[in-house]
Amino acid sequence: MLGRHEWAVTAKQPNLDGRVALVTGANSGLGFEVACGLATRGARLLLPVRNAERGKAALAALKARCPTALVEMLTLDLTSLQSVAACAAEVARLTNRLDILVNNAGIMAPAQRQETQDGFEVQFGTNHLGHFALTYHLRPLLEAAPGGGVVTTVASLAACKGSIHFDDLQFRHRYSAFGAYQQSKLANLLFARELARKAGEAGWNIHSRAAHPGWSSTSIIANGPASALPEALGKVERVLGSAVLRVMGQSAARGVEPLLYATLAPTARDGDYYGPQGTKERRGQPGPAHVPAAALKASTAERLWDVSERLTGLGW
Repeated sequence: MLGRHEWAVTAKQPNLDGRVALVTGANSGLGFEVACGLATRGARLLLPVRNAERGKAALAALKARCPTALVEMLTLDLTSLQSVAACAAEVARLTNRLDILVNNAGIMAPAQRQETQDGFEVQFGTNHLGHFALTYHLRPLLEAAPGGGVVTTVASLAACKGSIHFDDLQFRHRYSAFGAYQQSKLANLLFARELARKAGEAGWNIHSRAAHPGWSSTSIIANGPASALPEALGKVERVLGSAVLRVMGQSAARGVEPLLYATLAPTARDGDYYGPQGTKERRGQPGPAHVPAAALKASTAERLWDVSERLTGLGW
């Protein structure tokens, strides 16, 4: 666990003037707080969003929080591999390097099974495969960053209960809303660790870490199972869920600290996992997080990587 002084110093550093950062899902919640944290340190932000109106609102809020922020909005739909490739091409048009990539955007537990435009179960396709493909396309820009680009992939405490269902990755035979979510978050963690391993062995100029926000109160709960309930019941479910997160968890502003630590702290190490240090990692100051046994299996990580390459048609 980090001492108060150490984290206080880390929270104000480093100066990111001249650095370029891309954060997915920055229109709200954790992504917005990550963007603010990077902007206040001087980074030039590239913020890809799916919904233009929400993007404009997020940009206004970001400018209000940090008037000097350098921000450019892009279009990205992580449910479409074509959109992912097009977004990466636009990034390459705007910059010749990418110092920071935060793979944050996510979908949590829709009550009914849904598919991406490419036919993947929407959580596995968005949370994992979309970011797998985005990182692949941005790799040349990441490697062009002095010292190597940093890739921080956001996992979740849900990864601890997850498993990779190689016999039914797309949950076509028996859909479980939270089972699919847990799988996608474990996949995020496996990807981050395997990317670090491969980068180290192959000499790629990339640093890969993972982080989770504990129990953070964000808008993602509104898009979960409660969204499919009748309006009155759904509202009750969302209110109760948010109340539990506030009491037993923490705000998005605090939840983002492990993400920023993994991305920016000089003591953060490639392949490691960071999260809150309080009870059951639900809240508290950032530090090393527990890596579930399923994420420690090299064979699982390698198999998931191979399957992800095949599904996306992208060979690293």
